[in-house]
Amino acid sequence: MGAWPRSGFGKGDGLALEIGKQTDCNIISNLDFEPHHKVVKISEPSLPKAKVFKPCDIRYTDYTPCQEQDRAMKFPRENMIYRERHCPPEKEKLQCLIPAPKGYMTPFPWPKGRDYVHYANVPHKSLTVEKAVQNWVQFKGDVFKFPGGGTMFPQGADAYIDELASVIPIADGAVRTALDTGCGVASWGAYLLKRNVLAMSFAPRDNHEAQVQFALERGVPAVIGVLGSIRLPYPSRAFDMAQCSRCLIPWTSNNGLYIMEVDRVLRPGGYWILSGPPINWKTYYKTWQRSKKDLQAEQRQIEKLAELLCWEKKYEKGDIAIWRKKVNAKSCQRNSVNICKSKDVDDVWYKKMDTCITPFPEVTSKDEVAGGKLKKFPARLFAVPPLIAKGSVEGITVESYQEDNKLWKKRLITYKRINRLIGSTRYRNVMDMNAGLGGFAAALESQKSWVMNVVPTIAKNTLGVVYERGLIGIYHDWCEGFSTYPRTYDLIHASGVFSLYQSKCPLEYILLEMDRILRPEGTVILRDEVDVMNKVKKIAGGMRWNTKLMDHEDGPLVPEKILVAVKQYWVGSSGNSTSRDE
Repeated sequence: MGAWPRSGFGKGDGLALEIGKQTDCNIISNLDFEPHHKVVKISEPSLPKAKVFKPCDIRYTDYTPCQEQDRAMKFPRENMIYRERHCPPEKEKLQCLIPAPKGYMTPFPWPKGRDYVHYANVPHKSLTVEKAVQNWVQFKGDVFKFPGGGTMFPQGADAYIDELASVIPIADGAVRTALDTGCGVASWGAYLLKRNVLAMSFAPRDNHEAQVQFALERGVPAVIGVLGSIRLPYPSRAFDMAQCSRCLIPWTSNNGLYIMEVDRVLRPGGYWILSGPPINWKTYYKTWQRSKKDLQAEQRQIEKLAELLCWEKKYEKGDIAIWRKKVNAKSCQRNSVNICKSKDVDDVWYKKMDTCITPFPEVTSKDEVAGGKLKKFPARLFAVPPLIAKGSVEGITVESYQEDNKLWKKRLITYKRINRLIGSTRYRNVMDMNAGLGGFAAALESQKSWVMNVVPTIAKNTLGVVYERGLIGIYHDWCEGFSTYPRTYDLIHASGVFSLYQSKCPLEYILLEMDRILRPEGTVILRDEVDVMNKVKKIAGGMRWNTKLMDHEDGPLVPEKILVAVKQYWVGSSGNSTSRDE
């Protein structure tokens, strides 16, 4: 199409006028817009269709790849090795979608979810009988009720925590991160949350059926884990407080190996609580069916080990004893001890524990806190962590840390624009699969949700920074199954995970694992390079996810894209098939 404007002078104006007069403006009804050249069929390479993943058999409803009972029983029971992580070889990895149990329902919103769980979601009643006297859990109608009791606090966790708070500064933000070893249904961690203390609880997958599953269904942080022969998947100096409440860990065995591992992850100035054997043995020796002599010797041995570790006993009354770790090596007088020689005390993934004491970081004065003094929470959340201030994390400066915080605040605004429920109790259990400095979790921080910050074992080790901010997390290799039950997270965030792993293992392994741990109708937010995101979107198309690929918040020219997915609601049936190779 074109136009011939009149300019007001020249020969062209007259010609333009004549053409305008000659134009037939009647509507022509028989216009033909079809092409009249010879039709040639264009051959295009046929693109393979997205693989459709079938549902697994209903018997895999509670499948935990690296803690399966059948595989566990092939390993030695000594030192709880059989309860540690034992992942399936490549040829045995399931290539199907783990089904939810029939009748599955969205968990109760927090804080009601702390006390009630739908029976259909975790249909296991054994703990209601086994732990009835200890007030762990009760079955009522179609729900489980959690009265807040525990083996050593049958009257409730609140009263127990009140007693601890008479010695430990729980109320003022000085204590923020806690570790519960052998947590049961994690009522200690559940009741600490309202005091703004974030507990990492762990227990093995054992004959106490589904205890960690109950914890996560309640909206409480927990993982499947055990103190066995392998180091705990946390950095050194991570926790302000650790406890064993009738956890049945043999603290005096193997020359104090387990208590030395707790010391490694306990912050200088941190507290260790022991309630249960052998504390108050004079009252309970008959109940525990052990001799007075045996229990007395065990307590003396624990006291000796605590002294070696530079722990000072602060309290012992009734069923509870509390020790406090000294703030540095200068403030503690001890004879020659076996100090660990390893240069990297945070290199823990599948590493054997040693009977040695993790050294305190060097200090210049007797009052200086080894590793650096932390601010009280919530000021701790955005203060510069000591690891960064001292230049201990390669490539991270104070300026880059502060820029990272700004970046994640901006990104969270984008996420909330995409999904307005982010930041509400709808997404209680949140996971960040590649946490970096913890910027996403810090921007999201509220009482309505908590974030499991995962630092991949092949990424830069920043988990110590995450803990210094008053957040919690864990090391993990995403080519393997995560240490949790199916359907335990409401929202999964992953930035750069697939670029990081695309040469390490098939991307579908990671996506199937994400599907396993995501609740029905849960949400996934992925952020990565466009080429990788297109691959991921294609795989996700065969996984019963509704997906949408979106531009970066800074516009379409940025090669990084955002993929948002929602897992469809579906449950298993007896007709489901299990596929490993289709």
